[in-house]
Amino acid sequence: MELLFVSLGGTLLGLMARYLLPGRSTHGSLLIPAVGTVVAATVWVALTWLGWKWDAGAIWWVTLGVTAAASAVTALVIAKQRNQGDLNMLHRLMKSGTPGTPGTA
Repeated sequence: MELLFVSLGGTLLGLMARYLLPGRSTHGSLLIPAVGTVVAATVWVALTWLGWKWDAGAIWWVTLGVTAAASAVTALVIAKQRNQGDLNMLHRLMKSGTPGTPGTA
């Protein structure tokens, strides 16, 4: 049951990262919330395998902290890389010219 709650918390942290950080238009609407969900569930399961008790506060803080950081970093890195990729593509297209315009082959 706790895994369900922590997964829901990861989804909410992912949604917050999506809508509070810049670059929202560079990735799909479910990507960052999905990252939050997967990271939260993975960290939770890993910590329980390591013997952390589910009723202690530390497992919750660590799991949700790692999830928030992973969601934020993923959103920012994707936005930066997508913007750079778009600029590179625009540069290549402008350098090669477009077919059918005067002066190009």
